[in-house]
Amino acid sequence: MYVYDSYDQQIVDQRVAQFREQTDRFLKGELAAEEFLPLRLQNGLYIQRHAPMLRIAVPYGLISSTQLRRIAYISRKYDKGYAHFTTRQNIQLNWPALEDVPDILADLAEVQMHAIQTSGNCIRNTTTDQFAGVIADEIEDPRPWCEIIRQWSTLHPEFAFLPRKFKIAVNAATSTDRAAIRFHDIGLQLVKNETGDVGFQVFVGGGLGRTPIVGQEINAFLPQQHLLSYLEAILRVYNLKGRRDNKYKARIKILVKALGVEAFSTLVDEQWQLIKDGAETLTASEIERVKSHFVDPAYDQIQDQTEALAQLRFNHPAFDKWIQRNVESHKKTGYAAVTVSLKKPGYAPGDATAEQIDTLANLADSYSFGELRVSHQQNIILADVKQSDLFTLWNALNALGLADATVGTLNDVICCPGGDYCALANAKSIPIAEAIQVKFDDLDYLYDLGDIDLNISGCMNACGHHHIGNIGILGVDKKGEEFYQISLGGDSGIEGQVGKILGPSFKAEQVPDVLQKVIDTYVEKRQENELFIDAVHRLGLEPFKERVYATSH
Repeated sequence: MYVYDSYDQQIVDQRVAQFREQTDRFLKGELAAEEFLPLRLQNGLYIQRHAPMLRIAVPYGLISSTQLRRIAYISRKYDKGYAHFTTRQNIQLNWPALEDVPDILADLAEVQMHAIQTSGNCIRNTTTDQFAGVIADEIEDPRPWCEIIRQWSTLHPEFAFLPRKFKIAVNAATSTDRAAIRFHDIGLQLVKNETGDVGFQVFVGGGLGRTPIVGQEINAFLPQQHLLSYLEAILRVYNLKGRRDNKYKARIKILVKALGVEAFSTLVDEQWQLIKDGAETLTASEIERVKSHFVDPAYDQIQDQTEALAQLRFNHPAFDKWIQRNVESHKKTGYAAVTVSLKKPGYAPGDATAEQIDTLANLADSYSFGELRVSHQQNIILADVKQSDLFTLWNALNALGLADATVGTLNDVICCPGGDYCALANAKSIPIAEAIQVKFDDLDYLYDLGDIDLNISGCMNACGHHHIGNIGILGVDKKGEEFYQISLGGDSGIEGQVGKILGPSFKAEQVPDVLQKVIDTYVEKRQENELFIDAVHRLGLEPFKERVYATSH
């Protein structure tokens, strides 16, 4: 993974010192709240319903065991002994005291971590596939490109006060998209041209929130040396043309829609010609410098262990299911990538206790070269586990309460903090997630249903990505009461689709039974081996509407 040089460390240390002085002035009454607002946002600090919330950057979801242990330490010392892993591959603390935040940032800086640009109208954390660099099905490792974008965009003066927040994602897999690039302000797909050169297919104007839009292609093949200048050209057009009078219409997706993708692309090209071969042109040596931080670990030369695991799988059915649901094939023979589910009923999806976090760090040291990943699904990945260690690892996770074999099932819920924490939320999300998990607690039934993405958001800001869940649930306010709107057919994959609203919303206590009716319809009408999302697209909404609303209202 990328290791700071002296310049990186100096920048982070100086930012801590700056924010310490700014916080001190605010607490003394020398800075008004409206003056402190942009300063705290630039350092990842929000004011939530009950307490400040600090969002900590985990660039492209990659974190070391040393860094993870520091998160556990900070959560014990300054918070309530747990941390939350987010859909943008970051980490949040929900209960820090404002006066402690500078100390938290100083502790993070000691292990090359920070909260810079995790909030505010700037370029946020660039995200990618949680299996980047370890799967066979990718053009090349996308993480160096994420790091190049991170270094370019961090504290870039032209991008400090954009019309609204800005998100970039990079995907390198050829047959799937685990980075949801079509739903980002800029989505980058690594591709090869007819001569075998690697470049980027560029999408712009994707996003969720109040106006969910699928990003559109503006460049089929961008040569890699021009990546930064082309991204800057896009940002220049956005800075010049993006609306600043209405925050609900300020995202780049609104600008692209208003201008039309062809006109927007023309404006980008005009800006690009001004800077195309300038200082931001990436040299081969610079690309290789960054790539040198992402070389393969010291893999052993070992044989495939699939047959050797067969007897253990036969003797331990729960282990067998865990292998099926939570273990991914690896590009290196004899290794596997393991997803650790953070979706325990009774806990907020994505939450982990300090004890669990410490133990996960230890397991990473023992079994995965001291590195972990955070996924968009709010889970943790150990990406380089020997197949021969899988049974031992499974037992260790079982003892930790983190061996649930539910990845990809209906119970692998993506969920925002909702009204329990967020001041923006219209409704609670966590109790809905738990009620659904309790309703669908039969593992054999879940496995029979197959892969189903269930996403829950407490408001239209869509932090739970409800628009692109195969099943999406949105909390809405009706005259002071919490109701929940159901959508079907969302898909964050290569094509990208926004779910369609099923119909009128439901009270909280109705939601689990409504989902049961949706699932029953699927089970009755599915074709052999047909996934839920494919059945919804084939059948349309009508069969589901008929079942749900026949007795619900």
